[in-house]
Amino acid sequence: MIITIDGTTSSGKGTLAKRLAKHYGLPHLDTGLLYRAVAKAALTAGVDLKDEDGCARLAAGVELGAFHELELRSSGVGAAASVVASLPAVRRALFELQRNFAQHKGGALLDGRDIGTVIAPDADVKLWVDAAVEERARRRFLELSSMGEKVTEAGVLEQLKERDARDAARTDAPMKPAEDAVWIDTTRMTPDECMAKAIEVIETRRR
Repeated sequence: MIITIDGTTSSGKGTLAKRLAKHYGLPHLDTGLLYRAVAKAALTAGVDLKDEDGCARLAAGVELGAFHELELRSSGVGAAASVVASLPAVRRALFELQRNFAQHKGGALLDGRDIGTVIAPDADVKLWVDAAVEERARRRFLELSSMGEKVTEAGVLEQLKERDARDAARTDAPMKPAEDAVWIDTTRMTPDECMAKAIEVIETRRR
């Protein structure tokens, strides 16, 4: 069984993906971390984030194990990742890695922004997870503050709006729900309610 979970930043898709992967015993890949790792590598090496060839070379050799997840979750790396992810050559460099993961014997669960539309369009279950941008900004603000970052909720809100617009407008693999994806709006949902809804959708599809 292949499950894809696409959606916006801080919508809850990451938390849901981890819980569902554990529940169904599936290997899980957070594809957003791949782009964050490329962005972090570019920032560290002094490679211009708009240098398509340079960033693509970094993507070709990216290893998630070389980074601590917390450093990849920072606001700076997140903003840089959105820029890097808009580069077609970077997306091509990471395509096979993601596609091969999706073909795990026994199934897999991947979350990101273009999994159900580009990476695994043949997935058994596709979810699109979203929430009101104001609620997402509140969640992201709390997350970044807990990591010690000096941010404001208004600043986070503007950053999310910019990232949403950039991710949705890119010409190569834009962020959008697959036509057959089931939407889950988490604006007023607890993580447990979101999990229950997702399981209901998955079990219905399996039947």
